[in-house]
Amino acid sequence: MKSHKNKTYGDCATSGIKAKLPAIDVWRNTYKKYEIVIEYPEFNTICPLAGLPDIGTLVIRYVPDKYCVEMKSLKLYLVSYRNLGIFQENAVNKVLEDIVKYVKPKSATVECLFNARGGMSSKITAKYKRGRSLTY
Repeated sequence: MKSHKNKTYGDCATSGIKAKLPAIDVWRNTYKKYEIVIEYPEFNTICPLAGLPDIGTLVIRYVPDKYCVEMKSLKLYLVSYRNLGIFQENAVNKVLEDIVKYVKPKSATVECLFNARGGMSSKITAKYKRGRSLTY
């Protein structure tokens, strides 16, 4: 019986993380104490290892402070992932990093339920709360 050893995938693991993506525009928030939820059912990336598309429903949930996301620029930003070789986990975390960078929310969660590929689906969730790191 052949032994299965843990493999590392070198450059694939960080593929796409430093990609130059369109900026997310914002507008000044007028109201306080509410939450915004944005669903994007057409989110897709390319698996840098298999070269196959990863497609899913991305949900961005955030509590705004001074700024809100401008939707057209967000759409252009998300569409730019379409041809980007990036692991699912990294894509979700990168979206969260960029939401925090541009919008500066009080808190934010980015979640994506990726469609099944090879009989398996995955749900990735990344969270941010002001004053804490971007780790879950």
